[in-house]
Amino acid sequence: MNNEDFRAAGHAMVDWIADYFANIESYPVRAQVKPGEIAAKLPASAPESGTAMAEIMADFERDIMPGITHWQHPSFFAYFPANASPPSVLAEFLTAAIAAQCMLWQTSPAANEMEGRVLDWLAQLIGLPEGFRGVIQDSATSATLVALLTAREQASGWRGNDAGLFALGAEGQRFAVYCSEESHSSIEKGLKVIGLGRDNLRKIAVNDDLSIDLEVLARTVAEDRAVGITPLAIVAALGGTGTGAIDPLRPLGEFARAEKVWLHVDGAWAGSALICPELHHLIDGIELADSLVFNPHKWLFTNFDCSAYYVRDAGALERTLALVPEYLKSRESDQVTDYQNWSVPLGRRFRALKLWFVLRSYGAEGLREKIRAHMTLAAALYAKVVAAEDFEITSPLRLSLFSFRYRPKGVTEDQLDAVNEELLARLNDSGRIYLTQNRFRGRFVIRFQVGGQMTETRHVEEAWELIQQVARGMEPQG
Repeated sequence: MNNEDFRAAGHAMVDWIADYFANIESYPVRAQVKPGEIAAKLPASAPESGTAMAEIMADFERDIMPGITHWQHPSFFAYFPANASPPSVLAEFLTAAIAAQCMLWQTSPAANEMEGRVLDWLAQLIGLPEGFRGVIQDSATSATLVALLTAREQASGWRGNDAGLFALGAEGQRFAVYCSEESHSSIEKGLKVIGLGRDNLRKIAVNDDLSIDLEVLARTVAEDRAVGITPLAIVAALGGTGTGAIDPLRPLGEFARAEKVWLHVDGAWAGSALICPELHHLIDGIELADSLVFNPHKWLFTNFDCSAYYVRDAGALERTLALVPEYLKSRESDQVTDYQNWSVPLGRRFRALKLWFVLRSYGAEGLREKIRAHMTLAAALYAKVVAAEDFEITSPLRLSLFSFRYRPKGVTEDQLDAVNEELLARLNDSGRIYLTQNRFRGRFVIRFQVGGQMTETRHVEEAWELIQQVARGMEPQG
């Protein structure tokens, strides 16, 4: 492909993307294909000769698009949003074209310095106190992994990286990590990856408001210490995935400080909402935390991957991850931050550019307006579910997330799980909306979250009408 061919194909691609955004509601929200259906359309081996871009795009539309679940669809209410706003898409064009490898300041000074600056902007917007420094990770899972690694190294006297866990085990040192029952599965994965094992994760019971039970936490930590287990870290939920659960940071922070335990705050979804000043109370006590993560690629309209990870002690993070062979040394290293030492991968994309585009294009107030609108839409639907006699709320509204289930007359408690599983399957198979499930206090429930950058009032209202229509069409006969 020469430059003129590229120019023509590029213009056509932008037109395609613009048309896709304009017509996205014509697609089913969730892909309506069966396992293996897309693979069957793809040749078993790579082509020997090149194919014209027009033909490739035609095959893409015919063979690939039917297998796409449309996360940008305004009726996508599943999981959490993974927004790709027009400004972030344009930035990705530039990122792909420049193709910078941003591991060192020297390998891309602009990428390096922009990353520090835009993360400072975000810290100010969400109300982080001075002293925290940020880095962009690929996901909250990776950020939590890095937090646990740093906590492990501090707790082991910085011996784990050098001597390995076998040496620590030989000395009888065993660690435990604590989180609430409403916390994300990434914590459990993190323990597996860093070699501590999932058996050493303590899932603490929650109170009626779904926050971690501090008395149970204190008792569990004391019991572990009594048998020689060292408390390593506490992971606080700031908007848990299943129910939006939020833990109280100040008492957790005070407890963690007293116990000399790392406190990591997982705000992967809800953290973005903190750009609204009226929500800053949710992180009262954040100055007592050691680290925080939230994902602009969820609710700040910046396409995946872009996860903001903040630490109070950047030196501890760097000491945990830094490894600088001769070929990665540079004469500027003592004057700059080389982010290769702040994350697990050496290679780093120019992720800061799309965040810079989004923040500048929308402005802080534009982003706040969208997040507030999402919370208003969710609250309106929540009120309708509360008012419906044959539906029940199973977890309360948190920002723009809640869960519910259908509870028709004549159906026993034992039958409700199957009824709601069937309801969810029918809704998603319709292609008109997409929702996901959770299991809360042993019950199968349906989650509903609002967060798409194209979602409007009519989409939420249409979703509720469809939910009622499908549910009531399932009434048992006789």
